[in-house]
Amino acid sequence: MTENTSKPRGRELGLPFAGRTGTHNAITDVPGIGVGFRTIIENAPRPGRERPVRTGVTAILPHMQSDTPVPVYAGVHRFNGNGEMTGTHWIEDGGYFLGPVVITNTHGVGMAHHATVKWMIDRYASTYQTDDFLWIMPVVAETYDGVLNDINGLHLTEADVHAALDSIADGPVQEGNCGGGTGMITYGFKGGTGTSSRSVEFDGRSYTVGVLVQANHGQRDWLTIAGVPVGKYMQDGTPQSQMAERGSIIVVIATDLPMMPHQLKRLARRAAIGIGRNGTPGGNNSGDIFLAFSTANAHPMAHRASGHLAIEMVNDEPLDPVYLATVDCVEEAVVNAMLAAEDMGGTAHDRFLIQAISHARLVEAVNGARESVLHHLV
Repeated sequence: MTENTSKPRGRELGLPFAGRTGTHNAITDVPGIGVGFRTIIENAPRPGRERPVRTGVTAILPHMQSDTPVPVYAGVHRFNGNGEMTGTHWIEDGGYFLGPVVITNTHGVGMAHHATVKWMIDRYASTYQTDDFLWIMPVVAETYDGVLNDINGLHLTEADVHAALDSIADGPVQEGNCGGGTGMITYGFKGGTGTSSRSVEFDGRSYTVGVLVQANHGQRDWLTIAGVPVGKYMQDGTPQSQMAERGSIIVVIATDLPMMPHQLKRLARRAAIGIGRNGTPGGNNSGDIFLAFSTANAHPMAHRASGHLAIEMVNDEPLDPVYLATVDCVEEAVVNAMLAAEDMGGTAHDRFLIQAISHARLVEAVNGARESVLHHLV
């Protein structure tokens, strides 16, 4: 992965996000998690096509160093269902998934699923290239990038997906116009990939909550940052500032806190509050789908495990700070996605130029609102 150092993130701009982050303020602060990208950005159409290709793949892998698949307990929540995340029926029933989580564009789900199965067969050859009659059911999610990408050209390839999976690494995570988030739009501004993390204390021990979002949702007049309705002050008459809700958001929440599937489902629900802080009510045309998983309680695949499992599980009663940390992470990750993004489109082959949010105007609006509140309190 390459760290996006060209633009400051929210905290570097002085935006008042709550909580203490991990080292990289990224999902990779959860031990054992890696992220990889394949980004395709072209400004001219391919032969026989009318629109340019601007898309990609994001891959998240828990237990990235393991040579065998490690089940991770998980929970999912569908806040608004106009979207796709494969494997969720089994997560609801079985309470876990195996292998990577892959995020791409809406029409790339089939190819991403196919390619991820192949990658897992090769990566975990000692497990899958046997006579155990095992099945593979990867988690593949999507948001729509057809405003900026020639989505109907079906340009995503198996090699693209494998490139994202093969590049998985820990450390800093790129944001904005990268991976599956390459062609995404957020609140009428350029959006994409964003991440954040929080360090939490639970029963005298330190844990981490990390979030990665693929943000492609909202409309301009809804946008709220740090409690300020900045979208209402950033209406500029451009088509993108007047777009109705037509996108989606995928939220992936990871933690090393030992939580069970029913608890992780409850954690996933909190993503709705996190995205709501930035203004979206969950529009009818949006696919707002959330996955939460825990890297704790690593154990063998079910067919190779004993009949009884020894499992550590947290008490629900003290979880409120973890819920709050998750909400804070989601809110910040969405803003980080927007702040890292670059303008896209605007060529002779595009219908729109989608501009990135102005850091200067955003800071001016937030600081102005805060000063006004303080003035009235004095």
